[in-house]
Amino acid sequence: MKRYPAPALPGWLDEMVPFTRYRVDVGEGLQMHVMEQGEGRPVLLFHGNPTWGFLYRKVAQRLADEKLRLIMPDLIGLGFSDRPPARGDHTLDNHSRWMARLLESLEVDDAVAVVQDWGGPIGLHAFSRRPGTMTGLVVMNTSLTKPKPGFKPTLFHRVFSTRLGDMMNRYLGLPQRVLSIAQGDGSSISGQVSKAYVYPLGGGRGSEAVTALVRMVPSDMEHPTVAALGVVEELVKGFQGQSAIVWGDKDPILGRLRRRHERLLPRARVTPTQAGHFLQEEVPDEIADAIRHVAD
Repeated sequence: MKRYPAPALPGWLDEMVPFTRYRVDVGEGLQMHVMEQGEGRPVLLFHGNPTWGFLYRKVAQRLADEKLRLIMPDLIGLGFSDRPPARGDHTLDNHSRWMARLLESLEVDDAVAVVQDWGGPIGLHAFSRRPGTMTGLVVMNTSLTKPKPGFKPTLFHRVFSTRLGDMMNRYLGLPQRVLSIAQGDGSSISGQVSKAYVYPLGGGRGSEAVTALVRMVPSDMEHPTVAALGVVEELVKGFQGQSAIVWGDKDPILGRLRRRHERLLPRARVTPTQAGHFLQEEVPDEIADAIRHVAD
């Protein structure tokens, strides 16, 4: 596998991510940015929208002495990964294909998948393309089931999937500038941490993926994401490996879905918390402990 240099970071941000950084070709002229720490059993840490691998830095620090190879990729379109040519390129099928190419390039096997937000459907759909290579699973605030007929998208998804949402993102930097409102403890994303989430999105098309990923959320049962979510749901239902759930019950977006995922993974060790959506910032100890439990 050929690794390409990662873009240089400003000093204040470089100090916050003391990991090996590189980029990998994932096809179609796109490169994915990856951060790594350690050696041993591979652990794939998948983030969602609108964050990047930075989200897992606290968890990684707590696992620094473990015999684990922590791999933190940035989704295409986010962080320091390439932006695809068109907004319409952001589909669950495309994202999972790009991620599967990364898994193949890194020769990932006997892996633990750690998933949150869009990292859940994307990461697990990618593993569905490489059967048998995922042997452990840690699930955080995400949605791994296809919707039921008659469902209604949340107000957030209805607003940010419109042209108004595009303008709010492009000109006001929303929602990436106000991630704290999704937290149990709003101070967990403030100051330099908040700045670190905004920095790689820049302006113009740099943040286009934010609203494009919102549009990937099904708006009706004919939405193309629904079928792909069905694949993810069946993969999780049939999963026989060690699993754990760590959930932020104060998440205003997905907090209510913990019970659904407990039913989906009835043998999982469950850790409810008072954290919000980006729980990696609030309860990294609990997440690191869940990873140790699954990876043992």
